Amino acid sequence: MKLKVTALVAALMTTASGMAMADGLKIAFAVHSSASNTFWQAVKKGYDDACGKVAADCQMLFTQTEGSVPEQLANIEAAVAQKPDAILTSIVDNAALDEVIQRARDAGIIVIGVNVDDLEGAAGNARQAFVGQGFLAAGYSLGKAQSANFPAEGPIKVLVGISAPGQNWSEQRGQGVINFLEEYKASSGRDISWEKIDSGTDLAVTSDRVGAKLAANPDTTAYFDTGFWHAGVARVLADRGDAPGKVLLGGFDLVPEAVEQMKAGYIQVEVDQQPYMQGFMPVMMVYLNKTVGLSPANVDTGQGIVTPADADAIMELSAQGLR
Repeated sequence: MKLKVTALVAALMTTASGMAMADGLKIAFAVHSSASNTFWQAVKKGYDDACGKVAADCQMLFTQTEGSVPEQLANIEAAVAQKPDAILTSIVDNAALDEVIQRARDAGIIVIGVNVDDLEGAAGNARQAFVGQGFLAAGYSLGKAQSANFPAEGPIKVLVGISAPGQNWSEQRGQGVINFLEEYKASSGRDISWEKIDSGTDLAVTSDRVGAKLAANPDTTAYFDTGFWHAGVARVLADRGDAPGKVLLGGFDLVPEAVEQMKAGYIQVEVDQQPYMQGFMPVMMVYLNKTVGLSPANVDTGQGIVTPADADAIMELSAQGLR
């Protein structure tokens, strides 16, 4: 489906001169993160670029507090009151946004889930489609990729950072890592153990929490983060004089901070979920629905594995907000 949607968008955009723009198209995008979150700025760039291509009137609604579902809900309520053509939103809670999204749909507003979906998908929420990553699969892929760097002998001790306990994206990614570790332990017979930690959604907070945990457990083999905040942990390890790779680090998203630490050798594996695409594609779906009547469709933005060998090529795109 992803290839079909992408190809159709490309075909339509190349013939845009022969098509009428959607008259006064209005879109609101309400997310669960603050404007200071580097990842969401990449999503916003894709969103802004797409809105510019179809001449839409677009708003990006951030929260003041990182990860605040009540603030996100208030932003969606305000958006519904403005009666836009479409609302895009991340669905980090399986219940909190259900009523307002159903009300938006009843009012004829297109609703597309972006970045995070209800755990039950369409069965759990009235959104019409989801554009984003499959989190369990992505966490599993991260664990599998990092396992190639595990020491050949001795026990393996793993710390899994749940950046936002209770939120779908973080819990699912962490569980995906653990699912891999369980399979790896069963198939390899290795002495493997793991522990979860509330690691936070701020570079300084994650640095302090995980740094303290690693100091108390110097035999830790690897730390997995469910976001990009392990970049802060890399700084701590460097400041302590620990050599790159002494503690293996892996996580998500190619923000500049993480790519820099990959170049330095402290992060071995990163998973890319293509934030630019997550901002761009939903706008195209709204446009296609309004102009030619095509229904929104699910788009899996992937679980691409990136290693330090890719860092130089990725850095420029990351700095531009394209990866």
